[in-house]
Amino acid sequence: MRVTLYTKADCGLCQEAESMLKRLRKQTRFEIEYVNIEADAAANERYGSRIPVIAVDGEEVAAAPIDETQLMAILLR
Repeated sequence: MRVTLYTKADCGLCQEAESMLKRLRKQTRFEIEYVNIEADAAANERYGSRIPVIAVDGEEVAAAPIDETQLMAILLR
């Protein structure tokens, strides 16, 4: 399973989401891919004001604010 975190520099919520994913990865296996939306014009236009955004295998499943319990339930499906 591949989890993508859409993020940008100096984003406190993004840092929290990254920490959350690292905690959850201890409970279930998945790869984390980071996409800096500032380096990707299409991602910046799509996610600009909603980051952090998390996608699982290409499907958007969470956006700020991210609920850790709900995200874990999604990852365990």
